[in-house]
Amino acid sequence: MNPVRFSLSVVTAPIHYVANIPQRLLSWSAEGMRSREDLEDENLRLQSEVLVLKRRVQKLASTVAENTRLKELMNASDLLDDQVLIAEIIGVDPDPYRHEAIIDKGARDNVYVGQAVLDAEGLMGQVIEVGLLSSRVLLISDISHGLPVHVNRNGVRAIAVGSGKLDLLNLIHVPDTADIARGDLLVSSGLGGRFPKGYPVGVVTKVEHDPGRPFALVEAKPMANLDRSRHVLLVFSEEGRRMLPLATGGEAASVPPPASAAAAAPESESPPGPAAPPAEEVTDGD
Repeated sequence: MNPVRFSLSVVTAPIHYVANIPQRLLSWSAEGMRSREDLEDENLRLQSEVLVLKRRVQKLASTVAENTRLKELMNASDLLDDQVLIAEIIGVDPDPYRHEAIIDKGARDNVYVGQAVLDAEGLMGQVIEVGLLSSRVLLISDISHGLPVHVNRNGVRAIAVGSGKLDLLNLIHVPDTADIARGDLLVSSGLGGRFPKGYPVGVVTKVEHDPGRPFALVEAKPMANLDRSRHVLLVFSEEGRRMLPLATGGEAASVPPPASAAAAAPESESPPGPAAPPAEEVTDGD
């Protein structure tokens, strides 16, 4: 009977096809006559899914950028001679007249008052208050902060003080005849005993000589990304620890250095300076 069934299937196939036409028409009609509300709902759902996917893409881009910044930070730490510790900025001072930040490292990590803080580009500031799990950092742009610097090109010394603006530093008491020009790189001189020597601080952007004034007007732009950096480097300088005074003005600080920092920090080629920083250096905003 198989040949007969095969022959009959050839005859009945068109009948089954024709019989299924009404069902196809109903399905097509249902698809073509969907209400406007259904279409709007579906459109809204698709838009929501697109937003979610875009958010995921943005998160991925942020992660990639953060990884890039961390690589730059690690590359910068490889160039330093002192032992360093990576920390993350977890807060900033909302007061527009104070440029301070909070980092997630504290006394438990052997952070100490006066410790230099850097990002991948240059000096950011110094630690002014240490807690158990976090610390407060005073940025170099704060109006109460100052540090001794010198021109990398010729060694001319000056004091860079904050202006209250994140993108501006002022050089004070610069003689009118000093050899300073636009584009000169300013680096930390290490004379104050607080900041290690040779770290980039800023680039000179303005030099004005007024015959009626004893000092020249010199402005510089900080090298560090004070308003953008998320991860920073804490520098463990053995010389800085020996010369560091307590915030209360007492004896030299006796915070024990971490074993890794003591082993990695190179010995200073010059004898340690006096126990107190120079009078012109502003170390605390209080």
